[in-house]
Amino acid sequence: MTDIAEIFDPDGWLAKRIEGFSYRPQQREMAQAVGRIMDQGGVLICEAGTGTGKTFAYLVPALMSGQKVIISTGTKNLQDQLFHRDLPMVRQSLSSPVATALLKGRANYLCIHRLENTLHEELHLTREQVEQLQWIREWSIKTRSGDIAGMTQVPEDAGIWPYVTSTTENCLGQECSAYSTCHLMEARKRAQEADLVVVNHHLLCADMALKEEGFAELLPSADCFILDEAHQLPDIAGNFFGDSVSGRQLLELARDTVAEYHREAKDTPEILEHAERLQQATRDMRLAFGLEQRRGAWSEVAANPSVNAHLDGLLDSIDQLAQSLRTVEGRGKGLESCSERCGTVLQRLHGLRQNDDSESIRWFETHRQSFRLNRTPLEIADIFQGVMQEHPASWIFTSATLAVGGSFEHFSKQLGLSEAETHCWDSPFDYPHQAVWYVPKNLPEPSSPEFNRAVSDISLPILQASGGRAFLLYTSHKALQEAADYLKEKLSYPMLVQGTAPRTELVEQFRKLGNAVLLGTSSFWEGIDVRGEALSCVIIDKLPFASPGDPVLQARIDALRKRGGNPFMAYQLPQAAIALKQGAGRLIRDEKDRGVLVLCDPRLLSKPYGKIFIRSLPPMTKTQDFTVLERFFSLPEG
Repeated sequence: MTDIAEIFDPDGWLAKRIEGFSYRPQQREMAQAVGRIMDQGGVLICEAGTGTGKTFAYLVPALMSGQKVIISTGTKNLQDQLFHRDLPMVRQSLSSPVATALLKGRANYLCIHRLENTLHEELHLTREQVEQLQWIREWSIKTRSGDIAGMTQVPEDAGIWPYVTSTTENCLGQECSAYSTCHLMEARKRAQEADLVVVNHHLLCADMALKEEGFAELLPSADCFILDEAHQLPDIAGNFFGDSVSGRQLLELARDTVAEYHREAKDTPEILEHAERLQQATRDMRLAFGLEQRRGAWSEVAANPSVNAHLDGLLDSIDQLAQSLRTVEGRGKGLESCSERCGTVLQRLHGLRQNDDSESIRWFETHRQSFRLNRTPLEIADIFQGVMQEHPASWIFTSATLAVGGSFEHFSKQLGLSEAETHCWDSPFDYPHQAVWYVPKNLPEPSSPEFNRAVSDISLPILQASGGRAFLLYTSHKALQEAADYLKEKLSYPMLVQGTAPRTELVEQFRKLGNAVLLGTSSFWEGIDVRGEALSCVIIDKLPFASPGDPVLQARIDALRKRGGNPFMAYQLPQAAIALKQGAGRLIRDEKDRGVLVLCDPRLLSKPYGKIFIRSLPPMTKTQDFTVLERFFSLPEG
């Protein structure tokens, strides 16, 4: 391999060919470490602080390696950014001939067959969905990739998408009339032929768990896996290595059965009757959990007569539908697919109901109109290690937030990476001069009923000093809503609140306004990049410990305690420290940014564990003196 150091040098290829590129020794060192692991094999875990340029640090050796490389990112937005912006830039600067491809899960591609069915069937669509369907039809004629991210008129979470995209369960495969022009098949083919494929953790984990998403055939052929935003991987993998059944999934099964009945089995009216019964049983099951939206351990409802009665009814309705579908076996691929789906769902529901598995966590969650029943592995380290052994390759895990107090023990234990090489490269930003870290005095404890109001009151003079230009990040929706209600009459700056518009739209408004205050919870703690003066202050209400009521967390705490461990120090504290690093990371995004980080939790200074949080954050100037804050904001930018 060409000497990577030369490429990243102050007068190297990248400096000469990419406008605005600046030399960072941390970036060069990381690129060399990645290149060495790719050459020699092994596992690398590395944290690269904000501004290190970790994306270029792994893209350069990946493009130069001559190997089949799979790069996985945390979200589809980051996946698109990597493939459409960063990768072309580096590839062009290196004059690299490497063939690249982007691959997402099947739900991200327009299904021509299902679009045609939806256009011709009588469905109970809302007026908005009918309008969106026409937009999608017009777009379907023009799109080459079929990637629904390219259809910007229709929100990504719009209810129309399940009608015009496929799932593993309802895809007809080679028997589909539109198979020859299938966008998903084209995307898979390009990925098969490419040397470097960009995927996301959800797709990667789905295939690792053998829940076919069309990517499994690529896994054995990869020489190297690079997993960016790797801090998200344990939670995502846990979801895919388990099982789940959702109300939406059952309603889709019923709806697809009705469509196939009208096309291929009108002489068997009991199919229609049983499909309609399944729809009703699914809606009744949702009501059995109560009206509120919540997450809970299955043990909370296992003895509830209403839940049990409705679950029996749901199982019976699926079984009845399965029996009626077996009477028309051989009529068509669509009916066969529905029959197979009935069997899969029945098996999962019976498994979720059984209480003979001490290695998994059974829990439920309810949404406004749906529900999901889940079985999640208690631990995934052994499962993940098994997957890695099945795919002998170089494995590189990287993120800006993997270490806790300089240690990678928490992350490596979760995935069983005991033999990994580890490195931590600090951010090149001048944090002592670029940022102030302020902990207000005399705030009540977070457990106090007065805490939320006190945080809002302390935020007002800070926002006055900053001229707005702030994110207010909360650890719960309840705290966010209380703050929004309290601040709306008192703020003299535009206020944007999570939930009032899609996340990307709110962030874009925030950038354009230039003096706005944005209130958000967990989804705004990471993956948001606002550079420049528009974001000059981040206020965090409290240390982001996960809710003790979360069923998965509680089960893991109980398991650790039974083994004689300390769940708080071994699990809850490291998780919270990583989450805090993510939230704090919104503030300084480049070498010209300046800003103030406000942490309103007095436990940071009063509790011994506060030192772990402090050691995990960048070396900002620390103060409890509000006048230091005011002076900082009064200084001219730059």
